[in-house]
Amino acid sequence: MGYLYYTLIGIGLYFVSDWLLDRLEEMYGARFKYRSLVFFAIITTLALLTAQIASLYG
Repeated sequence: MGYLYYTLIGIGLYFVSDWLLDRLEEMYGARFKYRSLVFFAIITTLALLTAQIASLYG
């Protein structure tokens, strides 16, 4: 059952990261030159925060 939770969290992190990247680009007024690097930074940060929160409750 744990695998299902990790999969759902991963899918959620992907969509939240994509949404945040779109909002940042909208505020900036153009697409970022290194868009994939910014996406990686966002999803990594969110994954680490999620893991930290999970460790508090797990």
